[in-house]
Amino acid sequence: MSEPRDAEQIALIVGTRPEAIKLAGLIRELGDAGRVIHTGQHYDKEMWHNVLADLAGVDVDAHISVGGRSRGEQIGVATTEITRYLTEHPARAVVVQGDTNSTLAGALAATSLNTPLVHVEAGLRSHDRRMPEEINRILTDAVADLCCAPLEANASQLASEGVAPGRVLVTGNTLADAMATLAATPQEAAATLAEHDVEKGRYVLATLHRAGTVDDEAALTRIVVALGALAGRTTVLLPLHPHTAKNVERWGLGERLGDVRVIAPLPPKAFIALEASAGLIVSDSGGVQEEACLFRRPLMVVRDSTERPELLDGWCRLLGDADPTAAFLQAWDDADAWAADLASRPLPYGDGSASAAIAAEINRRWPPATAS
Repeated sequence: MSEPRDAEQIALIVGTRPEAIKLAGLIRELGDAGRVIHTGQHYDKEMWHNVLADLAGVDVDAHISVGGRSRGEQIGVATTEITRYLTEHPARAVVVQGDTNSTLAGALAATSLNTPLVHVEAGLRSHDRRMPEEINRILTDAVADLCCAPLEANASQLASEGVAPGRVLVTGNTLADAMATLAATPQEAAATLAEHDVEKGRYVLATLHRAGTVDDEAALTRIVVALGALAGRTTVLLPLHPHTAKNVERWGLGERLGDVRVIAPLPPKAFIALEASAGLIVSDSGGVQEEACLFRRPLMVVRDSTERPELLDGWCRLLGDADPTAAFLQAWDDADAWAADLASRPLPYGDGSASAAIAAEINRRWPPATAS
């Protein structure tokens, strides 16, 4: 099969591990028409290279290096480099996902070149403009030609902001597509639990990476102390994000973790296997909120707000301004009954066909020249 000409390809901007996971299904759907540009927002072995090993059919066509910079620098450098690349390799559409700095950079680059922009996971709002991710989401939706909203509620949010109905498509959630390919077999799941010496339902899985959590010494200290107290009740696994690890060392918080078992960031399949069997998940991640829902696992969200309000009716609990130690211990005490309640609930996130719907709509709106 001959390679499509550049102008007939779709450019997909991917900067972080969650973006790669959530766009993997769409990348496979687009096949030879897709071209992946990696900004390097996540770049090390644990956070990036191990991810690609688990995502069959996802190959990177171009790399940009923005990792380790400030937010403003990341957005500025990535916008410049993506614009340069798209100028040399024109595309019929650009796809961005979610709410990262790479998402906004891709949006700015596409609009500067009058290239159609597709935003996957559009319309999510925490209504907390202190969160950098909230600003990224709002700005990207404002300029996107196609806003792919996971839920009707997200489409309604876009309508309330004046986004024309013709720019919005309700697709379902692409994470449901990803889980179909990343879910471990029973044998693989058992091996992962054995490797970490934990039993199903008898441990806590924790992740921390957002700036509001880990770049504030007092806030991070409170969470570290709370995790240490939780580790006095049960096993706590903490795959430590590299940036969080630097701050833990910087502020001398290692000893405050107590018996928390700090491990390196895990490849997607291993992490998902641990999520699916955890008694409780503690995280500040947006994607983990959806994953915990799909696996029907109790989740304590270490944030003041969420852009996924559909999960606030019992799927998860927001920490807010509560004392983390008391909140974490109470969540663990409630975990078994909480999980039993979640077991019978209908899932809100669709049937795993979102990627196919998005690919079909892109090709319908912006068909390759060979199809016209």
